[in-house]
Amino acid sequence: MENYNARYARHYSLKDFGKEGQQKLLGAKVLVVGAGGLGCPVLQYLTASGIGTIGIVDHDLITLSNLQRQVLYAIEDIGKSKAKIASEKLKSLNPEIQIDVYDLEINAKNALEIIAKYDIVVDCTDNFASRYLINDACVLLKKPLVFGAIFQYEGQVSVFNIEQDGKSINYRNLFPNPPKPGEVQDCNEAGVLGILPGIIGMMQASEVIKILTGIGEVLVGKLLTFNLLNYEIFVLEITNDKDISPLIPNDKTAFETTDYNWLCGISNSKIKELSPSDFLSKIAEKDTIVIDVREKYELPKADFPNLNIPLSELEANLSELRGNTILLFCQSGKRSLKAGEILLGKFGEAKKISHLKGGIIALQEQNNEQDN
Repeated sequence: MENYNARYARHYSLKDFGKEGQQKLLGAKVLVVGAGGLGCPVLQYLTASGIGTIGIVDHDLITLSNLQRQVLYAIEDIGKSKAKIASEKLKSLNPEIQIDVYDLEINAKNALEIIAKYDIVVDCTDNFASRYLINDACVLLKKPLVFGAIFQYEGQVSVFNIEQDGKSINYRNLFPNPPKPGEVQDCNEAGVLGILPGIIGMMQASEVIKILTGIGEVLVGKLLTFNLLNYEIFVLEITNDKDISPLIPNDKTAFETTDYNWLCGISNSKIKELSPSDFLSKIAEKDTIVIDVREKYELPKADFPNLNIPLSELEANLSELRGNTILLFCQSGKRSLKAGEILLGKFGEAKKISHLKGGIIALQEQNNEQDN
């Protein structure tokens, strides 16, 4: 019965896995960046499977809208740190492993130091700036990267930075350059079926275990695409026939001085950002016009007077904007910021232009907190 732990009894019984495979998991260190929709299932299954050390990076707070898919959290956790609450709940699932908490935003200044401590990185983020940053850091440090992404009813999984036949594929072989601002909606704007991140996250966790133990076939140089509506699965080959090395910082100094927000079109805009409270206080001010730049079908509808002019139609309707103060809002704040830049280019400083930071989602979250 030496070294026998009943917790992992089903692993011990597996052919080609057994105690040797379990020891590899217990000796591993895995960093999970993002404790949201994808991160929750990744963290739960890696914790249950016995990964010896798990790092959690996330600076966000839990909100009511998270609970539709982030099943690690509950109502009483709203307003608390995702990383800290995830750690507490994971420790109750498996107190035998070590969990490192990084309650911060990963960036070019801290990424290399954090990632260097781990054997594998799992990207569970939801924005392009983080994805390119994490990829480039993993390339520099030669760390395997398990990638996952979700959108509405479809998800993707791949594994990067594992050398095969003398070649290594990374995220930039798949997407050399970020999309232009506004080209791709995120889940806040386009939505996602709550079950989907659970499925994709479990696939990511599976890839981690396969890499560590050597079982099965890892998705190296392949992109798996899964459609929840019809269960269609496509596995596409990712080639490295183009030289993407000039796109990746070649050393620590170059990496730490790269502005990934700028790279992904997140500009340091001159448009003033308003908190939900400030936004609501300014709605009734004299000579103020409030514009919803979402599409007409999008929910929830605002319960205050506004003009609904979708971003795609804004430039054709500038004659309607007679107020000297313009307040803009959308679902998450991205389109309203873009709309503000369009109006700034047209009117300059002739009009006061500001937008609701975090969009109507942030407004809803504030109302929910006040109700509780």
